[in-house]
Amino acid sequence: MIPEIGINHGGNLETAKQMVDAACRAEARLIKHQTHVVEDEMCHAAREVVPGNSRDSIYDIMAGCALSEDEEYELMRYTQSKGMVFLSTPFSRAAADRLERFGVPAYKIGSGELNNYPLLKHVASFGKPMIVSTGMNGMAHIRKAVEILEGSGACYALMHTTNLYPTAPPLVRLGAMQEMMASFTDVPVGLSDHTQTNTACIAAMALGASVVERHFTDKKDRQGPDIVCSMDERELGELLAAARDIKQMLGGKKEAAEEEQVTSDFAFASVVTIRPVEQGEAFTRDNLWVKRPGVGGIPAGRYESLLGRRAARAIACDEQLTWDAVEE
Repeated sequence: MIPEIGINHGGNLETAKQMVDAACRAEARLIKHQTHVVEDEMCHAAREVVPGNSRDSIYDIMAGCALSEDEEYELMRYTQSKGMVFLSTPFSRAAADRLERFGVPAYKIGSGELNNYPLLKHVASFGKPMIVSTGMNGMAHIRKAVEILEGSGACYALMHTTNLYPTAPPLVRLGAMQEMMASFTDVPVGLSDHTQTNTACIAAMALGASVVERHFTDKKDRQGPDIVCSMDERELGELLAAARDIKQMLGGKKEAAEEEQVTSDFAFASVVTIRPVEQGEAFTRDNLWVKRPGVGGIPAGRYESLLGRRAARAIACDEQLTWDAVEE
């Protein structure tokens, strides 16, 4: 479970630290950041491009949210001081090089970089694990990226993503995640979610997702384009608890569990007389039926096979039938 603070701190290091604190209280093992070196990430044409969830250009948004190298390094060290792992998504070569200087243990690749083959190859050359989002791309582009990753000998996971902030439930399309699982059977596949609840992540885990990710904030009244689809400390705690439970729930086969015996003893039924039966009398639907409990007598499933057979001795009413009371 990856909580992503991303750019939710709005470029304020102290706010970012408060978000790390909140994630730590929720018992997260890591946080993910976004590394933006704006001049290497975007050309000036980006000043004219306005995302659907903002009134500002993407250039101005990222410029306002970017931490300096010194600030981001301090954030990483602060995260590590809490016993947590610091991950980040580089959006440019300069950002990737910065993170490599930091010595981060792994990289997240954003959906927009899946078909940015030069950057994908550059990050793969570091030889570290990569978590690769695939939003806005079809299977052909994903296969091309996988070829690059495989050719680089990379250890990687793939994330199904819908890049709308927020994402409406009909657009989550968990079937796409399952399609990826079926196509890349040896690769961990998961969900990077942008909905407004934990439901999609929980559903993805139940379907076998290896990794799930949601944006994270310490307080939902903060300003920022990703706050609308961010979970808070309480929701993160609930999602982490769900992740632990679901991991234990998956698998198994359809058979009685040994632990169910205490219930089957009373819940199952056995064959019982419903009126007195004389020795030699035939068992019929009028003198024989099935009742709880399931222990101490002939199982209810054998009822039909007993009809027409005869009593080996006299049997009182409401007595569990045993095999010694049935003639051979």
